[in-house]
Amino acid sequence: LSRRQVRKAAIEEAMARLEAHQRELDDAKGRKTPGEESKPRRGRPYKRAYGAPKDQAQSNFTDPQSAIMKTSNDGFQQCYNAQLAVEGENQIIVATQVTADATDQGRLMPVVEEVEANCGTLPQTLLADAGYANEKDLERLEDQGIEGYIALGREKRLASIETHKSAVRQRMREKLRTADGRVLYGQRKWLSEAPNGWIKHVLGFRQFNLRGLAKVQGEWNLVCLALNLRRMHGLQIG
Repeated sequence: LSRRQVRKAAIEEAMARLEAHQRELDDAKGRKTPGEESKPRRGRPYKRAYGAPKDQAQSNFTDPQSAIMKTSNDGFQQCYNAQLAVEGENQIIVATQVTADATDQGRLMPVVEEVEANCGTLPQTLLADAGYANEKDLERLEDQGIEGYIALGREKRLASIETHKSAVRQRMREKLRTADGRVLYGQRKWLSEAPNGWIKHVLGFRQFNLRGLAKVQGEWNLVCLALNLRRMHGLQIG
């Protein structure tokens, strides 16, 4: 960015990305044509023209596929969201995912599909935290015969679940409240969090070194492979 022409081109590319992303968001909200820039058929006038990014919208120059996310220790950082699935017997990683979305919503079934592709079978039982809970994915677990134990949130949130509006959530709520459900879901933390701890504290891997979603996914696969080999070596010796 040291030269004026290069800097101008980089800014224009970043602006084009922001506008393209905003057009996708506007389309999803029903604003499908530039002719709807000033006022919808009903309601108040739009605050922005069609495809015009919000003032606070940002795009990273060096890695535009990454996103700003809130971290537990360092505040807001330019990040990717790395995920993994672990089998319960030996804590071997059986699926990996990397996204540029801070939320885990909608990522449950892609992980399940990768588990099936890598292992040749669907999991019989699946444990996941509340970040993965949504009506559509809970229904798909039931349709595929997977015994899911997915947290739905804090007790105050559970109390607000209406049976007639969220039947699948109500079934999950009742299952998690049983003695067996509490025991099974209680295993999630030490089953899945331990490999994440080993990656950070044993392998010393705390941030990605590459840029771009495809390269970062490859880096994450390599890190998880290294942990699996280390884990399997220890199990073989034992």
